[in-house]
Amino acid sequence: MPFNVRKRGKLTYYYNGDAPVLSSLVTEEQSDGDLKIHFAGLTGGYSAKDALDLDDLVEMEPLKEIPLVFQSWEHWLQEASICDSLKQIDFIEVHAFGCQPKSPNPLVDPRGFADAQDQLKKDYAEAYRSFFRDYLPDNGVPARFTVHLVDVPDKAASYEFYSTALYQKSLL
Repeated sequence: MPFNVRKRGKLTYYYNGDAPVLSSLVTEEQSDGDLKIHFAGLTGGYSAKDALDLDDLVEMEPLKEIPLVFQSWEHWLQEASICDSLKQIDFIEVHAFGCQPKSPNPLVDPRGFADAQDQLKKDYAEAYRSFFRDYLPDNGVPARFTVHLVDVPDKAASYEFYSTALYQKSLL
C-alpha cells in the first residue's frame, strides 16, 4: 500500500491510512540536503508480516525476526522513494526492546525460563551483529540501546526496534 505523505516545513511524514496512530517514517531535511530518517518501532512478528506481506508469522525467533525488521525498513525506504537500499543510509542509533520468553512459565519452570531468556539474548546479539557484519560491512555500526521488557503489543515478537539514520546525499 503506498504511503500517504504530509510535508510540514523540514519534516515529511510517511504513513498509511486516513487516521494513523503513527508514521512509518519521518524524514528531517538537513541544511546540506541530507535526510535524517526516523524509523517507526517495528517487530519481526506481526509488524514485519504486515509490512512485507508475508505468508508466515515468525514467533520468538530473533535470528529470523531481526533481519525482517531491517527488510521492512528497507521496503519503506523504497516505497517512500527515498533510496533503494539500507546500504545507502547510515544508522545513528537503534533502540531495541526485548521481550521475555512466552514459555516456559517462570513460576512452573524458573530454570527453563532463565535458560530461554539467555538464549533469546544470545540469538538477539548474533542476529544484530551478523546483520551489520554481513549486510552493511562498509557502513558504521550504530549506537545501540537495549531494554528488556515483560512484553510488547506484538504477542509473537521477541524484540521491537526503532531507529534513526542519515541518508547522506553527498556520499552518492
